[in-house]
Amino acid sequence: MQFAIKSCLDVVIWFSDRALNDREYIQPQKLHRLMFLAQAYYTVAYPGRKLMPATFVTDNFGPVEPTVFHAFAYGRPPHLEGNPVPDQAAHFLDSIWRRFGQYSADQLNKRLNEHPAVAAAMNKGPNEEVPFAEMVKFYQGEAAAKGAAPSADQVVRPRVMRSQSGKPVAVKGWNPKALTPKKPE
Repeated sequence: MQFAIKSCLDVVIWFSDRALNDREYIQPQKLHRLMFLAQAYYTVAYPGRKLMPATFVTDNFGPVEPTVFHAFAYGRPPHLEGNPVPDQAAHFLDSIWRRFGQYSADQLNKRLNEHPAVAAAMNKGPNEEVPFAEMVKFYQGEAAAKGAAPSADQVVRPRVMRSQSGKPVAVKGWNPKALTPKKPE
């Protein structure tokens, strides 16, 4: 599996810095929920790829990434600098921030805890892993069909570039559809 960003710490630092640029303090719970949403939507938007190497487990309030939870338990560690985030990944994270950054931690908790993958893991108790395949399955179609969450097309903003004449055009990466094998006759 390919990762767009080498470390989940880089995603945390990106969201933290973005919140500071918007003059907002990002609560740890909100940060974990945004990371969860980013991971799920990235795989839907870019099939076969993960945004970051991360595993989400449940706590009393919702999904958390345990490494980030431990590293940031007492706030952002001093002198921790992130690596540059690739442009495509930064554009994607910006889309997640614009779509979900307005919500409070409580609002995100409520939304995510209603999703089947999270609800099933939370019913089993704390420190239960949220299966990645179930996250993706929900966000690929079930979420939009039920109106429980926006589709990936509603979340990821198209990139705007300029044509040779200077006009702005929206561009999107090419995602070929998977071939279905033919049944033998």
